[in-house]
Amino acid sequence: MSFPKELLYNKNHSWVKKENGKCKVGIVKYSVDKADQIVFINLPSEGKELNIGDVYVSVESVKWSGHLESPVKGKVVKVNEKLFDEPELINEDPYGSWIMEVEVEDYGSLMDSEEAKNEYEG
Repeated sequence: MSFPKELLYNKNHSWVKKENGKCKVGIVKYSVDKADQIVFINLPSEGKELNIGDVYVSVESVKWSGHLESPVKGKVVKVNEKLFDEPELINEDPYGSWIMEVEVEDYGSLMDSEEAKNEYEG
């Protein structure tokens, strides 16, 4: 399974890409594959303040529906609006289809790619 080394991960199915005091957040490929086909996503609002563990997105797929918890603390400064109309982009490219960009206050406890691989694949 693919866990790119330039990303960080949490145990709640999200990846984080640090970028100059901000980060982009998306869904781990392992989780996208398990969900089968993502068919709907409810994106967070720009300006929303998130704490680590707050629900940031609702997702529906062929096999699953639920919420994901924020891996970071900060303010949502941008959302990937393409996903409103084309949630299937996450299925095609989970690591290229970020969900939100956050101005980060705290990264909390994130895993590197090796730790994530062990966590998800056992």
